[in-house]
Amino acid sequence: MEWNGEQYYREIYPFTDVPRFITGSRDLVENLNKVYITDTTLRDGQQGWRVFTPREYERIYELLAEIGGRGAVDSTEVFLYTEKDREIAKRLVGYGYRYPKVIAWIRATLSDLQLVLDSRIDEAVILMSISDYHIRYKFNATREEVIRKYLEVAERALSHGIVPRCSLEDITRADVNGVVIPFIEKLLALGERYGIPIKIKLPDTLGLGLPFPEVELPRGIPAIVQSIRRATNLPQEYIEFHGHNDFGLVVANHISAWMYGAAAANCTLLGIGERAGNCPLEVMAIHYAGLRGHSNINLKALPNIVELFESMGHRLTEHYPIVGRNAFRTKAGIHADGLLKNPEVYLPFDPMEVLGIPYSVAITPYSGRSAILLWLRNYLGLNHLSKDDPRINYIYNDIVELYNRGSRTDPLTDSEMFTIVSKYFPEVEKVRRGNS
Repeated sequence: MEWNGEQYYREIYPFTDVPRFITGSRDLVENLNKVYITDTTLRDGQQGWRVFTPREYERIYELLAEIGGRGAVDSTEVFLYTEKDREIAKRLVGYGYRYPKVIAWIRATLSDLQLVLDSRIDEAVILMSISDYHIRYKFNATREEVIRKYLEVAERALSHGIVPRCSLEDITRADVNGVVIPFIEKLLALGERYGIPIKIKLPDTLGLGLPFPEVELPRGIPAIVQSIRRATNLPQEYIEFHGHNDFGLVVANHISAWMYGAAAANCTLLGIGERAGNCPLEVMAIHYAGLRGHSNINLKALPNIVELFESMGHRLTEHYPIVGRNAFRTKAGIHADGLLKNPEVYLPFDPMEVLGIPYSVAITPYSGRSAILLWLRNYLGLNHLSKDDPRINYIYNDIVELYNRGSRTDPLTDSEMFTIVSKYFPEVEKVRRGNS
């Protein structure tokens, strides 16, 4: 049959690769060509989930390097407060990896800064809470008092050659024009004096940010980033965004920050972190590849995240994006039918090609005959079968009867499917023994 006027948007949806990000805006293209990922799994992730063992620290760091060690994952943050923290930081630095670079995370106190000096780490996130909520209710101080303290710590860091990554906590409730921008200008003046770059981190501490350019300060992420850049000329590569997922918008906010001029997206593996969590690194890795390609990111390492964290006791919902067990597994009959005709109908990309994992099917009474046929093809290589084969109907009837007899609600396991299928396809036993 001849078809006219077909449009598959292959330049956006290549299927053998992740979807592309296409924009006609020259400014956005320039911004998006500079983006990268930073990690805080070993800091905010640990803080929001549980304390890691030394070996778990190492395994997480090794995995981060496997994913982004060619430059996509620029850095990872560590604490220095306990003897264990300091020993782990020393171990990670000892790996000698350029990426992700091990950087410290401290409060804006001279005693905390001394920990960095003692560690010989040359860059540190310095927490500088900036909203009046924090200044008044956490510190019981004035704006002028806390700014003076922050500048003292920043200058002491600069005087010892430490690159400060100034973390302006609670930015989405801060007075951007009245406090934030004048403060950044003072920081940049210090940086110029010492010849060391000042980096600015923008934490949306309560996940209040909105990703839309029409939203005004202080809640609009584009408005925050653009206001700071226009007023200070701070280079894009020195601006980092750190979002939380309290309102379910963390990925959208991070992409928005990328689009409007914050080059660094601060994430955690599986989004673990305070309260509703942080931005999931594995999801941002997919978008990163869609923007900048695969030359310095390894997407096939992403499934290893689940294996590692499940071995650590983390329970991941099966419907989790990208790496969840149901991410590329269908249960619906209409979806299975579409996959049989062409996998592109119900897959955004080929997961085997991109992630090294196959798409699959889960069998329930509602999966239908198409799902059974797809299972037989995928698991047993019976590609010659069609849905008209009467044995497909026999298997379907057995499955329906199985669920009708009892209180079964979950999908059949592969072992259970082998048992049913072997009644009608005796050759399946050879395949089953080979898989066991």
